Amino acid sequence: MSKDRVSRRQFLSYTLTGVGGFMAAGMLMPMVRFAVDPVLKAEAAGDFVATKQKVADLTNEPVRVDFSYKQKDAWYESDVTESAWVYKDDAGKIMALSPVCKHLGCTVNWNSDKEHPEQFFCPCHYGRYTKDGTNIPGTPPLAPLDVYPYKEKDGYLYLGKAKPRKEA
Repeated sequence: MSKDRVSRRQFLSYTLTGVGGFMAAGMLMPMVRFAVDPVLKAEAAGDFVATKQKVADLTNEPVRVDFSYKQKDAWYESDVTESAWVYKDDAGKIMALSPVCKHLGCTVNWNSDKEHPEQFFCPCHYGRYTKDGTNIPGTPPLAPLDVYPYKEKDGYLYLGKAKPRKEA
């Protein structure tokens, strides 16, 4: 045995400090993991989903393209179906626009309003967008339609996650 004996007071002090530190670590670890986990997790938002639309078949007339993908939420996996309005602009660049109105989330349709042809029209509150997805002043939407990033692979169109546009 050593010459320096531990008093009861020191023993209790060491024990309580150790138990308190263990409990504090137990409370802090979930918070640290919550803060650090998104940084370490692989970026899934950059994934592109294949559509059945051939790029060669696109014209300057917007067509509705539906695409599906599997979404995993914790332990639940579901099939999600989304849509996009896709066309080629005058320069030949592909435009893929979200059909979700920026006013209240209704679905916009191309060329469905007889009073305002060649525009995207939201029937819920008469919102209108130009062909490039820009909101028309004086109508309910306050922002342009979201844009899907795209890429072409093996002649087919692949779409990413829709992103809001900065310009109005």
